[in-house]
Amino acid sequence: MNRKIALRNVRVFDGREIGAPATVVIDGAVIGVDTAGAEVVDADGAVLVPGFIDAHVHLDRHGVLNELAAHGVTTGLDMGSLQPELIAALRGESGAATLRSAGVPIIGSAGVHAQVPGVADVAVIRGPEDAEAMVTRRIADGSDYIKLILEAPGEGGPDAISAKAVVAEAHARNLLVIAHTSTIGAYTLAVDCGVDILTHIPMGAVLAADEIERMAAGRHIVVPTLTMMEGCAELFGVATTFADALVSVGALHAAGVPILAGTDANRMPGVPVHPEPGSSLHHELELLVRAGLSTVDALNAATALPARYFGLTDRGVIAPGMRADLVLLDGDPIADIRATRAIRGIWCGGIEHAVADVR
Repeated sequence: MNRKIALRNVRVFDGREIGAPATVVIDGAVIGVDTAGAEVVDADGAVLVPGFIDAHVHLDRHGVLNELAAHGVTTGLDMGSLQPELIAALRGESGAATLRSAGVPIIGSAGVHAQVPGVADVAVIRGPEDAEAMVTRRIADGSDYIKLILEAPGEGGPDAISAKAVVAEAHARNLLVIAHTSTIGAYTLAVDCGVDILTHIPMGAVLAADEIERMAAGRHIVVPTLTMMEGCAELFGVATTFADALVSVGALHAAGVPILAGTDANRMPGVPVHPEPGSSLHHELELLVRAGLSTVDALNAATALPARYFGLTDRGVIAPGMRADLVLLDGDPIADIRATRAIRGIWCGGIEHAVADVR
């Protein structure tokens, strides 16, 4: 249940630096300013950061929101589910991570995703004339944004005309479009089609400088899911190709393309790698730093930036009136990003959550 708590002697991460010891009030579900009547908790100089946002998860079972929350991930952005009833039920859970969801993705008829049992009947787009009905159906099912599974031309994904029709229809309804883009060709197609957010990063080749410039000019956003890409590289015995992914992420960041932290956490049958919900986000931050982001940039990639670009205006920063999604750390994550694993306390909408061991 919600309590009014005054966290005294906390050092707050404000998106740029960690401040001097201060008091932060948790007043019900939001951050308050009045300490009157609050239970005082001395944090003894611990660091307070906004609750982490994983910008690419798959919410495929009950209990997953608690798994996320136990590791400080207070918001999970679901990137595709064939179970709208499950997503609706998860939205009703309290005291754990909250979610947004793409619902059922939109795919081509011959790509690898079309081989998933049951997906063809609800997810395949046959032509641009299907775009309006498919977007309308997802809105009716509660989708918060639209997910397109793009492949390089000729590899079985939606053709360019159909993909552009989906983007146009979604944008007409004020919905973001997020695209699965794990190859160079898929990246080019996504940018051509006007997709807002590209998720995954190619391996085996570095993104070309002119493509990166196009992405920066077009204000595209990338969720590289380095944890998933690293896992795939190791599984398939091509670990050296992961170095290209790191180089591409570093170049995108240097060019001003916003980079968001997402893990592709899932336990779905048929998916080759299963990053663990919650704990994998800490590894993702470490990989982002390895790719060239500063520790401050990595922290923002899992807090303020996903909140900004996904329109989550009530979270991502620590300020009065904002949702009390908070993580208390025994360490300085600017000095060492691994300190995000040293979690002392977690609050989801002002409700304290049990902490898992992520060290």
